[in-house]
Amino acid sequence: MKTLKLSLIFAGAMMSASAFAQDLTGTWLQIDDKTGSSKAVIEIRKDSKDQFIGKIVKVTPRPGYTPQKSCNGCPAPYTNQPILGMDVLTGLKHVEGTNNYEKGKVIDPLAGKIYDAKVRLAANGKRLTLRGYIGVSALGRSQTWIRQD
Repeated sequence: MKTLKLSLIFAGAMMSASAFAQDLTGTWLQIDDKTGSSKAVIEIRKDSKDQFIGKIVKVTPRPGYTPQKSCNGCPAPYTNQPILGMDVLTGLKHVEGTNNYEKGKVIDPLAGKIYDAKVRLAANGKRLTLRGYIGVSALGRSQTWIRQD
């Protein structure tokens, strides 16, 4: 009986930790992988298809940098779209039983390029690592985002 109680407590703890870890929704501070400074605030939400979407809700000013207002040189449907309010992360799907998310797309509105994207959420749910790549993940770059809410 004692073993059964311990098993139920452990299973409950694992399910609640797993449920928390699966939640990317919220507000995240995007950190530039080259400079270490903040670039933007991204709000991640889940759509009707259980896919995650990230929208720029604030562009973070940086010393010596004049923020770009629109997505110049970007492919449709992003062509000349304002960066503020743009969905920069789309189609991200949770990998069942893990803290990983795959099959997404991320756009770099400053370069006008779209990359495949995957995300790993830290066990505490306060940081995520977004990997943008073309074709093979090993040929990409990673950014850290910090939860703001």
